Amino acid sequence: MKKVCIVMGSDSDLKVMEGCMNKLDTFGVPYDVRIVSAHRTPAAAEQLSRNAVADGYGVIIAAAGKAAHLGGVLAAQTTLPVIGVPIKSSFMDGLDSLLSIVQMPSGIPVATVGVNGADNAAILAVQMLALSEPELSEKLVQFKADMQAAVEAKDEKIRAQFAK
Repeated sequence: MKKVCIVMGSDSDLKVMEGCMNKLDTFGVPYDVRIVSAHRTPAAAEQLSRNAVADGYGVIIAAAGKAAHLGGVLAAQTTLPVIGVPIKSSFMDGLDSLLSIVQMPSGIPVATVGVNGADNAAILAVQMLALSEPELSEKLVQFKADMQAAVEAKDEKIRAQFAK
């Protein structure tokens, strides 16, 4: 099975990205975690993305705040799908990060989840990997069924609580 490469622009992004790691763990998807800055270590970012396929990755998840160029820098040097996770910063509540990631030039797409959307980034990565991994497809079907059952249980509980 191919791995996911989780890249953060800073260790301050770790608290948010732990949700991504936990979600990948639930699906049994292997991953590596790196801290690479698009601005402070651009050569390392280039090397990581150029070697990603050879290193066994199937998807890259890039988390960054503020200017948030990391996902685009990585996407420019690889054919792998890149998922951007905009991190909520103290400035603009993460809108700056979201816009930096989502506004990519033609030819360099970065799939983007919501601000601090680490769990959804993991699920999207699993969906991408599941295109060639049938056992992941089965786990996704079960995941969706479990979500449905949880909502139905909450609905039943709330209906009973407020029944007149």
